[in-house]
Amino acid sequence: MNEASSAPAAERRTSLPGNMIRGALIGVVETVPGVSGGTVALVVGIYHQLIRSASALVSAARSLITGPTAGDDAATRGAAARTHLQEVDWQIIVPVLIGMPIGLFSAVQLLSPAIENHPELTRAAFFGMVLASLAVPLRMAGKLAPKHWIAGLAAAALTWFLVSLPPTVTEPAWWVILPAAAVAVSALLLPGLSGSFLLLTFGLYEPTMAAARDFDLGYLGIFALGMLLGVVSIVKGLKWLLENHHTITMAVLAGVMLGALRTLWPWQTDGRDLLVPAENLPAALGLGAAGFAVVVLLVIIDARLAKKPEREFSAD
Repeated sequence: MNEASSAPAAERRTSLPGNMIRGALIGVVETVPGVSGGTVALVVGIYHQLIRSASALVSAARSLITGPTAGDDAATRGAAARTHLQEVDWQIIVPVLIGMPIGLFSAVQLLSPAIENHPELTRAAFFGMVLASLAVPLRMAGKLAPKHWIAGLAAAALTWFLVSLPPTVTEPAWWVILPAAAVAVSALLLPGLSGSFLLLTFGLYEPTMAAARDFDLGYLGIFALGMLLGVVSIVKGLKWLLENHHTITMAVLAGVMLGALRTLWPWQTDGRDLLVPAENLPAALGLGAAGFAVVVLLVIIDARLAKKPEREFSAD
C-alpha cells in the first residue's frame, strides 16, 4: 500500500449494520472474476482495519500455540494471545464475517445460471473487468525500474503458459481445492486481484460456484479449511512482501493478471484452445466495455479516497 492510503486518517467510523452491508458487498463481488474484494473494502473504508485485524488474529493463534518464545507456559501464551486479540476491531470483523457469506451465497444463485447458459458473454464481461483492474497494482507499484518490468513480463509469460494447459480433471481432488482456496483468500490482501479470478485461473471457478449453489458441504468444508490455512500461512507472507518488496510484488501481480487474461478470452474450447470471435461479437464487446467501465469507476473512487487522507495527513 502507498503511505497515504495507510495513514490513520484513512479509517472511517462505521456502524454495525453498515459493516454487515459492507461485508455483504465484499461477498457479492468475490463471486465475480475481475472485481476485487480488497478494492471494495478500500472503497467502503474498512480495508486497513480488516488486514490489521486478520494479522492480529493470526498472531494471537500463533502465540496461543507456541508463545512469544520457545518453552513458554500456558499462562504466558494465553496472556500474549489476549494482547493480540485486543488489537482486533471486533465491531468490524464480526458483522463483516456475517455479511460476507450472505452476499456471496445470494450472488452465486444469480450468477451461476448466467455462467452455465451464456459462458462466452460472461467471460467477455469478466475480461473487461480484469483488464481494467490492471490499473490497481500498477498504480500502487509507483515508479517501475527495468527489473520490475522484466519481473512483471516474466510472470505474465509464465502465467499465460500455465493457463494454456488443458484441464486434466473434471472433478477436482481435495489436494487441488485446499491450496487453491488458500491462495484465493489471500486476494483480499491485494486490491485489484480477485479471489474468483484466481480460482478461474486454477480451473476451479465453476466447480466452486456449483458447490456454493448446491450447498455441497463436502466441497465447501475442504474449501473453508483451505481458506483458514491461507489466512494463517499466506496472509502473513504477503503482508511482509508488501511491506519489504512492495514495488516488485505489485509488478509481478500485474503480470500474473495480464497473463491470466487468456482464461477469460470469450471464445475457447473445453480444452482451452482459443477460437476466433463468433456471431455474438457485438454483445460480447458491449458487456466487456460495461465490465471495464464498472471497474474503472471503482478505481477512480479508490484514487480519490486515497488522496483525501493524504491531504488531511499533510494538514496535521
